[in-house]
Amino acid sequence: MRVIKRLAVVTPKLETKFREWAADKRGVAAVEFALIAIPFFFILMAIFEVAILFAVSTALENGISEASRAIRTGEFQNSGGSESTFRAAVCSELLGLLPCDANLYIDVRTFDSFGNSSDNSPIDPDTQDLNSDDFQFNPGGRDQVVVARVFYEWELLTPGLTAPLANLSGNKRLLRSTTAFR
Repeated sequence: MRVIKRLAVVTPKLETKFREWAADKRGVAAVEFALIAIPFFFILMAIFEVAILFAVSTALENGISEASRAIRTGEFQNSGGSESTFRAAVCSELLGLLPCDANLYIDVRTFDSFGNSSDNSPIDPDTQDLNSDDFQFNPGGRDQVVVARVFYEWELLTPGLTAPLANLSGNKRLLRSTTAFR
């Protein structure tokens, strides 16, 4: 019986405190921001990463196009250019957006005709890793079809939201740029 009386006395006090607490609107904006801040910044990071990915992809396209011009005109072959010379030419066109490190792969091949040329994917379907064992550097000669490809392994930074962009294992995206000419 004493417990019931005690609860009857405590309950109005708790009810009054709860009503006061519920009526207090100080800090509502901070609580609302705290609830949406993490998803908001997560999506914002993903948008920035996709924008950077497109900018880097465009720079890679420009790099292979400009570097392969020397092969197309024959200047590269006449000067005795090597793969490292070609790599330096590609890197000079990347506007500093990509470091020219071990993540940059170059494959230049020659073919007799455009019909015989191939542009197979270098991604191993079993491991989802880049297989660069078959890459070669052969700038060819006069009247040969040349297919120049540049690949870059881009590490995606926003986990979860950029997972659909990953085409390599380890949350990476293989950027590729190809040009073919005679």
